[in-house]
Amino acid sequence: MKSSLSTFALVFAFITTPARGATYSRSDCILGTDFLTKFTFEAVADPSNGRVNYVDEATAVNTGLVSTTSTTFTMGADDTTVLDPNGPGRNSVRIKSTKSYTTHVAVFDVNHMPQGCGTWPAIWETDEDDWPNGGEADIVEGVNDQAPNTVTLHTSPGCTVPSSGRNQTGTVLSTDCAAADNGNDGCAVGLGPNSYGPPFNALGGGWYAIERTDSFISVWFWSRLDGAVPSDVSNPQNTVNTDNWSTPSANFPDTSCDIGSKFDSNNIIINLTFCGGWAGNATVYGASGCPSTCVDYVNNNPSAFSNAYFEFASLSVYQ
Repeated sequence: MKSSLSTFALVFAFITTPARGATYSRSDCILGTDFLTKFTFEAVADPSNGRVNYVDEATAVNTGLVSTTSTTFTMGADDTTVLDPNGPGRNSVRIKSTKSYTTHVAVFDVNHMPQGCGTWPAIWETDEDDWPNGGEADIVEGVNDQAPNTVTLHTSPGCTVPSSGRNQTGTVLSTDCAAADNGNDGCAVGLGPNSYGPPFNALGGGWYAIERTDSFISVWFWSRLDGAVPSDVSNPQNTVNTDNWSTPSANFPDTSCDIGSKFDSNNIIINLTFCGGWAGNATVYGASGCPSTCVDYVNNNPSAFSNAYFEFASLSVYQ
């Protein structure tokens, strides 16, 4: 428990402690083929029980599930195979950064994200070996083309965030971050309508950024056509200064959550699964207006996943 402070000390701390923001230096600039050397392919069983078969790097490259140019990295799913209902799920890709990070800023320049009924794409950070004790921050996540994007934290017990008064533009959806509570809903913030799926892709994508410190985690989203995107985001520099950025889309303060102890060194993970516990939930899938059942649809409609891919222009990490 923190020791109590005098009224003067509390006022002084409030005045002198910034709500957010700092200058960070770029430690990683990941472009094109760099994604193949700075990430590893995880051919693992899907933790979310999706109708997916994560493949290794050789298989992903040889079958065209990943491809690179000098300026892009693309990763997606098989869109030609009708699946045996008793066999493995649809081939897809899950990658994890070779480095892990504590205090940092990561800026994702995304041209396209997976779309389609049954899809569940995600860009997130976690410590897989110590989940949920090491924390999880979901930067991009959604299902079945249903905007908006949902930014969520998942932690060990004893972490909540305020329902109001936060420095953010997004909408509070839930406030209990503990993975053991409420079916692991986490503490979530919904962003704007162009932040996910087909609307995001129709505008040419955009930028996502996360800033993580010991006292807060913030996430920003700017559409490709947003005239307010900061210059150090749209044209990556050797440094970024988040003090000059707009109000975060989502902000998770340490008001009633010790961010510094709930999050350890996290890797960046990018993946596309299908169905599973969220996208395949009968109520969620049905409410999306998608046909059949999730598993049957994913099994029998490979061409529906021709747009189920990520295309990244770059990933810059600052520390």
